Amino acid sequence: MRPENLSWESALDRLKAGNANFVSDSLDGKLQDSSRRNELTGGQKPYAIILSCADSRVVPELAFDTGMGEIFVIRVAGNTANNSSIASIEYAVAHLGVNLIVVLGHESCGAVTAAIAGGDNGHNLNHLLAHITPAVAASEDKAVNSVVKVNANLTSSALAERSSIISGAQGDGLKIVPAYYNLGTGKVDWL
Repeated sequence: MRPENLSWESALDRLKAGNANFVSDSLDGKLQDSSRRNELTGGQKPYAIILSCADSRVVPELAFDTGMGEIFVIRVAGNTANNSSIASIEYAVAHLGVNLIVVLGHESCGAVTAAIAGGDNGHNLNHLLAHITPAVAASEDKAVNSVVKVNANLTSSALAERSSIISGAQGDGLKIVPAYYNLGTGKVDWL
């Protein structure tokens, strides 16, 4: 039995409201002080998981106007579903009861650009890009931002396909939502 947490609908509403704050430059800055740090020494109860790209221009905690302990963020170039990112998500689903996973792609993603370009990028980067090449193949439009959106959708599906913990929790109130972050405006589009 997974621990109780916010419903995915409530968690998504909070993220949408936080993103509206970010876009309008009205961040509330709450839950970011020593008092909050002390509250969290006994444990965490994030209400959403964000699988985001490692790009320094995309900061989920700011983009959703959250404080410490509110979102469980996994960052890897191209927001890919590799073994480590899936295991991290499984932990938050199984042990923290999180009911919402957001796969957050973003405008002008360098990892997606590299996957589109192809070529030999060395063993490790080639391994990472292999998680993105299915999106390149599946996208009718090979423009980077189109492939980013396909990648977010395919990664969302792959999480449930590659994890019995995640797929099992889908019958217990878990939702996976792909999204796209616009660099210039900061707005998150829900795909």
